[in-house]
Parts: sequence; C-alpha cells; structure tokens
Amino acid sequence: MLPDADALPENLLDLAVPHEDINDLVALRRTLAADARAMGLLEECVEDLVRDIGEVGVEVPLAERVAEAPAALGPYFAVFVFVAALPRTRAYHRERGVPADVSRRTLADLGRNMAFHRRRRGRGGVEAPQWLTRHFRGGLYQLGRLQFERARLGQRSGRAVAAAGLDAAPGDPCLDLHIPDFHGSLSPAACDRSLRLAREFFARRFPRERHRVAVCHSWLLDPQLKRHLDPDSNIVRFQERFEPGRDPGEEPEPADTEPVRFVFADPDLPVAGLPRRTSLERAVGDHLRAGGHWHMGHGWLRL
Repeated sequence: MLPDADALPENLLDLAVPHEDINDLVALRRTLAADARAMGLLEECVEDLVRDIGEVGVEVPLAERVAEAPAALGPYFAVFVFVAALPRTRAYHRERGVPADVSRRTLADLGRNMAFHRRRRGRGGVEAPQWLTRHFRGGLYQLGRLQFERARLGQRSGRAVAAAGLDAAPGDPCLDLHIPDFHGSLSPAACDRSLRLAREFFARRFPRERHRVAVCHSWLLDPQLKRHLDPDSNIVRFQERFEPGRDPGEEPEPADTEPVRFVFADPDLPVAGLPRRTSLERAVGDHLRAGGHWHMGHGWLRL
C-alpha cells in the first residue's frame, strides 16, 4: 500500500509536505512497516477513506481511527494514510478528467495543513486530518485562490436561496466555498478567476450535478468586520459578493476562536496579548479586547 523508502520522498513532495518533515517520515516508514497492528489499522483507514469515493455527504471518521495509532507514529500516521490512498484518489480524478494541475494543487492541501500544525505547535504533524478527507474522496477541489466542495443545500441556505426566487431547495446540489490560508491576497481579481474556473470545472466534470449556487460559512462573512476594515479592503469586497444565508432574526453563532485560530495560528492565545501588526490583526484583537464577540457568517451567491 505504501511506496518504498526511496519513492516515498517524491510522493511527499507531490503533496507539498514540508521539507523538514520528510526525513522523519522516511524513518518512521520502517517503524510502521514493522508493526503488524499499525499496518492493519493503516489498511482499514485507507479502505474507509476511499470506499464510495466521489459520493457527496459521506462522513468518514478518520480522525477517530488515526487516534488509535501507536504513539511513535501518532503525529504522522495520517500522512501515511493519505499517501497510501493517493493512487485511488488520482485514479478517481483521471476518471473524471480532472486536470493534473488541479489534482496536484488540491491534494497539496496536506502540506498546507502540516505547515499550519508546525506554525501553531512547533513540531511536525497533521492539524486536521478529518478536513483532508474531502480532498482525497474527490469532493473538494482547489481552483485558483479558492476551494470548492461538492455539497447539498442545507435547510437554512436552501430557504434563503428559494426566498430569492431561484429554482433551488434544501437538498439540491451546491458548492461549499472555502478560503485557504497561505495563498496570498484575497483580491477581487483572484476571486473572480476562481469563480469562473469553478463554473467551468464542475459543469464539465460533474455535469449531472447542477450547481446553481455556492455557499460560504465563515467568520470572514461576519458583517462586524465592516466596522473595522477599510471599505475597499479585500475582505469587505469579498463579503459583498454574497447574499445573506441565514433567516432574519436568527441568533448569530459565536465564533471567537475562529479568527484567532486563522489570523494568529493558535485559538488559545490570550486576547490581551494578540499582536496589532496588520489591519486584520487589529480588527480581530481590538474587537475582542473591547468585549465584543465574533460570529460565523453565512452567505450564498449565484453561479
């Protein structure tokens, strides 16, 4: 299931695994291969991950299974699962005609995830293996600046879209839009390009799923940000693309840790000491220090 020790580094580089992690992973491959129980767990995890690959809405509890790995392999065990699943994922991409560059950039999110883990914790590992199941199951794709995930409209978003007069309802296909870190500016031009790529990509690769709308659930859509940022800022202009995606009068969802996690890399940092180097850092920290709260925002846009 795993490439040998000589081929493993090339696979890791293809997945954008940080260079400082590669030697440790090659050394741990021997530890893994010598442990029959760990190899059995690896096989089970891979089979769970790729079973019914391409199906929308299937949740694979990978994070729970990865936690069962021996302590010596724990921080990196998820990496071996994704490497072992890589041939199946690439085969699915080829069946769908996914261009090689889209496939490569999509699966490189493993390396981004590991970079975030090291930035936050100061050591190697995978920050959110559950998140990456979307990529390796053929559900999520990186298209330019943004990521798009095949999904179905929930009750809240479906009602909002239907109220706007679109021919869509809860349960209909949609695209979940995600904003990855470590990818430069969220400029209007970059977002325009991503949306154009998404329209073309999903119409061609998944023609039976008519994606009329894209939805976004993110603290970046919290309207309070407009009070702290310049009207011409990229985040404010990103917000203005979306129609409200929740019912009027509905209580907002608290999400104080989300901006701290993504802006400062650690959701547990004391609010009092948050840096103020950029306009976004000042917005997030000053709002919390003044006793305010951040919320998850919900929006949708026409495709």
